[in-house]
Amino acid sequence: MKIIENSLLSKKSREIYRYPNLNTVLMVEDLLKKHQYIPMKISEIKKALPKQIMYQTLRIILEYLWASGKIIYGPKGVQWIYAEPEYIKKMFENGLEV
Repeated sequence: MKIIENSLLSKKSREIYRYPNLNTVLMVEDLLKKHQYIPMKISEIKKALPKQIMYQTLRIILEYLWASGKIIYGPKGVQWIYAEPEYIKKMFENGLEV
């Protein structure tokens, strides 16, 4: 994966100046879920997001999503692959409201 390979090239390239906040990560996740049947290039993701984010921040988010098994990255772009397990969906449906 290019994203991971590039970040492992040197110690200096792994320096992170700005970490994404949770709202930004969720914003990228939501966009990729909505377009889960179509691979998207990183430039397309940046254009489609409701707020502008730095390229480095987007790469960090994509690395996290790839490492957690939620996306794949191929020659056609990034694609959402994660499916929530059924038992978790049932747990929330049958759970108690507080």
